Amino acid sequence: MIINTETPDQPEVRSMLERLDDYHASLYPAESNHLLDVDALLRDDVLFLVARDVDGKAVGCAALVNRGGYGELKRMFVDEQRRGLGTGRKLLEHIVMFAAMSGIQVLRLETGIHQPEAISLYERTGFERIAPFGDYKPDPLSLFMEKRL
Repeated sequence: MIINTETPDQPEVRSMLERLDDYHASLYPAESNHLLDVDALLRDDVLFLVARDVDGKAVGCAALVNRGGYGELKRMFVDEQRRGLGTGRKLLEHIVMFAAMSGIQVLRLETGIHQPEAISLYERTGFERIAPFGDYKPDPLSLFMEKRL
């Protein structure tokens, strides 16, 4: 697997993001989904990573948004057939590496309570639960997490 910075506005990546949107829509009401669209992912303050298998197929993605005092992990997704194989962990390792290289000392994220695999990954890699941050409001369907680098 190779992980590189890429643009999110390519058809294969858009397809992954659409699957992620559909997945979130199946779990949460619209007001509990805090997804960035492709235009937002194209901004200068966003680093977008794509994981590709040995055949070059996109199998995962994640974004790091520089929020000034912290970095926020957004749009983390792993293809259904690649889950449990370490793709998410490797994407997260790359996000941490790029954040540290950018001088970011704190990573934060919002995730949903109905995603135990994601929550487990974040906790195994050092994220701890925190109160809502930034523009987020308390939501019984959301968990907020932070990792100090």
